[in-house]
Amino acid sequence: MKTLLIKNFTRSKGLMLGLLLLLISGLVSLNIGKQFLEKNAQIIEKTAHYQQENINRYVQNVDKEMGLLLYYLRFGLVNQTPNLAGLSIGQRDTNPSIISVTIRNLEEQKYTTDLMNPMYQLLGNLDFSFVLLYFFPLIIIAFCFNLISEEKEEGTWSLLLTQAQNPQKVLLWKIGIRYFSILLVLILLFIIAKFYLSIAFDLPFIAFCLVAILYVTFWFCVSWLVVSWQKSSSQNALALLITWVMLTITIPASVNATVAAIYPVPEAFKTTLDSREAYHSKWDKAKEPTIEKFYQHYPQFRKYKHPQGHDYSWLWYYAAQQMADDESMVSSQQLKEKLQQREYLVQIIGWVVPSINTQMSFNQLSLTDIQNNLNFWKALENFHEQKRLYFYPKIFAEMPVNQENWTQFKLASFHDKAIIHWFSTILPMLLISLFCFWKAMKNLIF
Repeated sequence: MKTLLIKNFTRSKGLMLGLLLLLISGLVSLNIGKQFLEKNAQIIEKTAHYQQENINRYVQNVDKEMGLLLYYLRFGLVNQTPNLAGLSIGQRDTNPSIISVTIRNLEEQKYTTDLMNPMYQLLGNLDFSFVLLYFFPLIIIAFCFNLISEEKEEGTWSLLLTQAQNPQKVLLWKIGIRYFSILLVLILLFIIAKFYLSIAFDLPFIAFCLVAILYVTFWFCVSWLVVSWQKSSSQNALALLITWVMLTITIPASVNATVAAIYPVPEAFKTTLDSREAYHSKWDKAKEPTIEKFYQHYPQFRKYKHPQGHDYSWLWYYAAQQMADDESMVSSQQLKEKLQQREYLVQIIGWVVPSINTQMSFNQLSLTDIQNNLNFWKALENFHEQKRLYFYPKIFAEMPVNQENWTQFKLASFHDKAIIHWFSTILPMLLISLFCFWKAMKNLIF
């Protein structure tokens, strides 16, 4: 019986075509991931080159005043992208992986990003996570919707019930063959991805593979539950397609709209506006209050004085820039908190919606999620502060430009670390799958 079921499966042109389609789609997605990683590496390489080139050019042309030179010079920080991001690009195509900043106010520079084709952003990336989340369930549905109804419609169901000692076991073999054939394609794609994208064989990659296998298992359990009701092929197909639409499109879109409504982020615009307003308003005000606030922020710089009777000095200018960041700090913090709350709420919803849980797990493991971007912002703030503390004394003491070793300022990097939440990543989907499988087995007691 087992051999006959395997032969029937391998002889089915439709089923073999479905596996081939999955394999081709997966390979295309891996190539897209490869292009993304290569593009990112090229941008980093070019940014490192142009940063040093620009520093050399400005040092040669603006060689009198350190304060004026530092008005122009930019220093870059890279949010290092793991090769695993080639499987799940997440938000890395909209959030920049490199930000170059001057030592002027940071909040106005933090949200700089690349200009992207709106149509490209609308279509999104056909990365591996997209193929797994959307294509794999469709093929699974096509493989399973008529497991029992096919036997009934072809008139072989009564024969199976009378001749097979355990009809339930026969049906389990039928779905098991389909399950392992899909897993075989999935594992093959992961093996290819491991070498093609040069992904490290570490815990995040293992967790990524495990989540993908659980997601495939979930869809087989859902299909098994639907066919266990022993409805017609058309009814099974309709029920499964409605489930697919609900879990992959309708519910995620509704969650996104709901989360955006619960946690709106007008601070995204307000932070930049506050920063600009705080800086520009200082030109028309007395210089002493601004400088005094600067001293309160950096008491170690009190020994540097603003020239009496002067309308301008580099001490006052950079104090005004610093105040722009200080006065927009409340809006900036509120923005971070709301983004964090959004992420937390979606994680909770993901416990009962496997498609959302899977996508979030992929992004977390690949360091392409909101949390990674928030961590990068924090690292950028520290990086910017270090540059300020290094250059402020040199600017205020009017140190000659040629006394600084400008070759030391290379492109800096931020290395984030994926935190694997095994409980929230695996347990919810595993429990839902087990429940569907248990319920289906109860329905199939003959």
